[in-house]
Amino acid sequence: MAFSTKSTGGPMADINITPLIDVMLVLLIIFMVTAPIPLLKIKIDLPQPNPNPPTNLNPPEPVNLSIDQSGALSWNNTPVDESGLKAQFAVIAQQPQDKQPEIQIKAADAVAYQYVATVLADAKQYNLVKIGFTDSSGQ
Repeated sequence: MAFSTKSTGGPMADINITPLIDVMLVLLIIFMVTAPIPLLKIKIDLPQPNPNPPTNLNPPEPVNLSIDQSGALSWNNTPVDESGLKAQFAVIAQQPQDKQPEIQIKAADAVAYQYVATVLADAKQYNLVKIGFTDSSGQ
């Protein structure tokens, strides 16, 4: 195929790609003919704009909850124990959900997961949903 049978020359340097192009065009035509053409309309349920936009343009200041390596908690840089944390969660839970501040948890890199899981379980117990995590490296 790609080699010359002449005695004077070596192998041919160029490849005849015409048959490859023919096969490619035939396959393209086959795929175009057999591709399903969507004739049916697809009903899509798009979300509608809210006629009453939220009036809370100034969200409350977020609460910074830090957990150090030993599991000690601090609420806005004030040390607090677990019972004090639950009391703070209870105060936040009494507010309407749109007025509740976000709790930003900042856990140390080497803190045991148990301490973070306990804080999250306590927050879930009081039905708090605005919870976020911040970078513990201080950046």
